[in-house]
Amino acid sequence: MNIIRYDYAFPFRIDPASGQGARASYAAHVDQMIRQILLTSPGERINQPQFGCGLRQLLFAPISDALVAATKLQITTALNQWLSDQISVSNVSVTQPGDIDSELSIRIDYTLLETQTSVQTTLQVLQGGTNGPA
Repeated sequence: MNIIRYDYAFPFRIDPASGQGARASYAAHVDQMIRQILLTSPGERINQPQFGCGLRQLLFAPISDALVAATKLQITTALNQWLSDQISVSNVSVTQPGDIDSELSIRIDYTLLETQTSVQTTLQVLQGGTNGPA
């Protein structure tokens, strides 16, 4: 029997049809948690000051092999710290598209531990703009 798991959607909102908290599928919820971790800077959460990855700090550093390696390590470490019971990270790739200094494109390949499903999340981190799927 295949049980479908749902969690609360992030950001939290009320579902207009049911009048209850909106829900997201397990895979979508994990994707939302990954985005929360990557886009939160340590110190932003009062009760969890170590939570987050702090990617926005890296946006104006010139792209180099050292920056890419450090960013991959920072992402992998944060995801392993906060989501090791949900995912297994298999690969992280970081690129700076074109010659835009204030943008990083990140792709994370991981396995959902509960379903053993391989998933890929892409994210563009922009300074002063929107953040979303690449």
